[in-house]
Amino acid sequence: MNALPRDASVDAAIDESISRILIRTASLGPAFALLGGALSRAASGGKRLRPALVAATYRAFSRQSDLSPAVRAAAAAFELLHTAFVVHDDVIDHDIERRGTPNVSGEFRARGEALGADSAGAATLGDAAAILAGDLLLHEATRLIAFSDTSVENRESLFALLDDAIYISAAGELADVENSVSDRLDDPDAVLTATFNKTAVYTFSAPLRAGALLAGASSEALEVLDAAGGRLGLAFQLVDDLIGAFGTAAQAGREAGSDLREAKRTPLVALARESTSWPRVDEALSQAYTGPVAVRAAQVALEASGAREDVSALLNDALRAARKLSQHPALNNETGALIRQLADDIARRTP
Repeated sequence: MNALPRDASVDAAIDESISRILIRTASLGPAFALLGGALSRAASGGKRLRPALVAATYRAFSRQSDLSPAVRAAAAAFELLHTAFVVHDDVIDHDIERRGTPNVSGEFRARGEALGADSAGAATLGDAAAILAGDLLLHEATRLIAFSDTSVENRESLFALLDDAIYISAAGELADVENSVSDRLDDPDAVLTATFNKTAVYTFSAPLRAGALLAGASSEALEVLDAAGGRLGLAFQLVDDLIGAFGTAAQAGREAGSDLREAKRTPLVALARESTSWPRVDEALSQAYTGPVAVRAAQVALEASGAREDVSALLNDALRAARKLSQHPALNNETGALIRQLADDIARRTP
């Protein structure tokens, strides 16, 4: 996503929150101090899309270049929420690295080994540390909203957005894991709903609405942003699914074809199940874990089934709906242009 630059004032608000965590963890023992450091590294870098969306809609509706303290706090909260989800996702997926470096779980697995733990004990320590780090980040995100310098009504509305973001994302994650372990056939609609819930609300709809809310946008505008954000978020996740199956290592930030190697049941696989080519696809996917040649065979089988084309059609439909909503009269020109720019950026990510 290249549309939105990072904002220095938001980065400062995020850094302030991380510094507070580091101070608290440092006072509670050496192991907890190390957890604070690992958490800090997990929160560093990145494109910081979600806070950028908060800032962008605030500026679009308020026509103010400087962000108010409440906007900076809300923007930081959505970034910390994202980091918390990432840290917890790594536990769910049993990942110990992110973009080639140890994540929180990986760092504490190494600590466990240094303490003399066996592999199972080291894994237990790593997972516990990552769960606790995510919990601290979730708490800090909530704290930022609770202490934000705005009206009681705005705080209540921001809490409602955060509440939806957490509950809906958690529901999507649970459904995704359940789909992955179940031996029943996957219903494409159910898989698509899980895909939407995992990403759309907390990544697009809620941040877009948060900035607009703090700028005094109308309730109608907030509803339009909710709908447009949902379409953008669905398309964003579908592109991620295509990247996980067909993208390069550079696009995916990990080994090419990783979703196929890990047998993830994405909408791509659910739609392939509906085709007459499914037996061939199923056989190819069952071998994808063995290496690059098998991954390529799975890619060819999926493409031949029509599933890649079907997913591309779904994401293009979602982007068309977002662009149509960008023309709604409740949105001003700046906000409409932002929605279209985001749609164009998502489209350009498609492998």
